[in-house]
Amino acid sequence: MKNVLCFSILWIFLTSCQKNGQEAEPIDFTVNYKFSSEIDQWVKEDTTAWKYQISAVDYATKGDYMNALHHWDLAMGGREVTYTQTKIDSINSLYRQVPAKEYILERAKNERVIIINEAHHSPFHRFFTKSMLQELYDLGYRNLGLEGLYNGTEKDSLLNERGYPVQSSGFYMNEPQFGNLVREAMEIGFHVFPYEQTSGVNNTEREIEQARFIEEFIRSNPDGKFLIHCGYDHAYEGEHGWWGMAMAGRLKEYTGIDPLTINQTLYAEKGDPKFRHPFAKAIGAKKSVVLLDTANQPLQAKSGEAYTDITVFHPNTNYVNERPGWLFNQVNSEQEIDIAPFKLPLPLFVMAFKEGEDIHQAVPVDITEVSKEGDKAILALESGTYTIIVTNKERSFKFKTEVN
Repeated sequence: MKNVLCFSILWIFLTSCQKNGQEAEPIDFTVNYKFSSEIDQWVKEDTTAWKYQISAVDYATKGDYMNALHHWDLAMGGREVTYTQTKIDSINSLYRQVPAKEYILERAKNERVIIINEAHHSPFHRFFTKSMLQELYDLGYRNLGLEGLYNGTEKDSLLNERGYPVQSSGFYMNEPQFGNLVREAMEIGFHVFPYEQTSGVNNTEREIEQARFIEEFIRSNPDGKFLIHCGYDHAYEGEHGWWGMAMAGRLKEYTGIDPLTINQTLYAEKGDPKFRHPFAKAIGAKKSVVLLDTANQPLQAKSGEAYTDITVFHPNTNYVNERPGWLFNQVNSEQEIDIAPFKLPLPLFVMAFKEGEDIHQAVPVDITEVSKEGDKAILALESGTYTIIVTNKERSFKFKTEVN
């Protein structure tokens, strides 16, 4: 039996040549991502009220955007509300749509601090922020603050020196698009810094401590420009119903700098489009847009007395082989990985790491799960050299591939 097993492994090793001529080799590899079956089993057994919030993030982290949105629907609940055609026509007569990226970059010319938020289950929000990095750098922005990075004793102090995030850089950092946001920022020339609270506080105290960390960094860089990427309501200015003031409002108070605050979450897409906010459905954005009124003022996001300066409306996602189409809308191309030669029992993960990065620590550039026969392993990769890992957690293989 042992001889048969050895022969089988050798046969896989010798027959798993890829299109670029690189041979795959078996490796020891620890997988920190959960298969869909593992997430679903955990959901069935868990009894906490917030289990679907956790499972939504787990799905997002392993590159399954469709199920991340679906589980967030389960977490938040949803009902279908649609405005009358008369109301829809009235809304669209009051506003005109302008491309969000172009509008934000034009506003950024006269700003010193930009704060943009995300939903933690939405890699697309990170993808959108990443899409503006080069232009913001060209406008003089050199510092990127991230709530998603660990701070204090857990801080990844080697991050900027290393040039890429690792699995221990932050709780949400294992998600590939978050990793790519950080990776690209440093490649462009940004200094990336954490600002999360370190004393274990929450609510009002957390907002204060976050703002104080950013304030300290701003004061140590008196001529700098800053992009802050945060979660949800931390981007709100004004009087906030939960915290008195959120981080953005506190930062404005402490520094005297009025930040440009941008909201991506208020009208975010749902797993089931019919559950989307009726205002967003009325707008029907086909690309990422900002709404300007007849006085050319942008529509704000409101939460009681709190607000952000700009609201971004993103379109509903179209999928390609169950992967979000927006993954392939910038410099990425579809790369199908042939998994047949490995003859591994399903499910399995296929993930890509940039050449020169430690595959045992780095956040992958992309990851996808193949869970049933006939599924394709499609990765979104820009040009470059990658190490591809194919693993079912019991056995793992790696090989190099070139993307042109």
